Amino acid sequence: MGLLLHIHPITPQESKIVKVIEILQNDGVAIYPTDSVYGMGAVITSKPAIERLAFLKGVKPQEAEFSLLFADLEQIVDYVKPMTKEVFKVLKRNLPGPFTFILPASKRIPKLLENKRQTIGIRIPDNNIVRELSRHLGYPLVNTSVHAVDEVVEYQTDPSLIWERYKDMVDVVIDGGLGNNQPSTVVDLTGDEPVILRQGIGELRF
Repeated sequence: MGLLLHIHPITPQESKIVKVIEILQNDGVAIYPTDSVYGMGAVITSKPAIERLAFLKGVKPQEAEFSLLFADLEQIVDYVKPMTKEVFKVLKRNLPGPFTFILPASKRIPKLLENKRQTIGIRIPDNNIVRELSRHLGYPLVNTSVHAVDEVVEYQTDPSLIWERYKDMVDVVIDGGLGNNQPSTVVDLTGDEPVILRQGIGELRF
């Protein structure tokens, strides 16, 4: 059975962050809050955990459209191809925030995650828990959203209900308070101009 762990959303307790990292580094899968909906993820270095994520989503890893969660802009550089000043300005104006930016992937992205477009979605959520996880790890989390089984509500917001549903499927569920019921705004930055692919909670600043 997976662990239910309460972590303070503003000042995450380091001992609990370390506990989650130990789980993740041992091919674990975690559920955690972001600044939009709750996410489910694994470390980018764990092939077994990424395959579990894809299995839970019911797709192949390359078809899952996973995003990567980072601690800061500096971490992103190794995982995307060199970006223009204009692209960097868009990232700097909007991150941390509830956005998923689509960028050309670098060769550091595992082949397991490569899609036909050779792009990757990157996120720096405005949430201290997930940023602390990525900061301590030194690399990103592979992420997907936690959906609800309800036909009316698309995303599950209550961590206790999330744990009830996923306690036998994942290794740890972090309770960081109620989540949002709107996803991140997805923005494609691979062309000459930013293109909003999905309008979510984030209002893009150009």
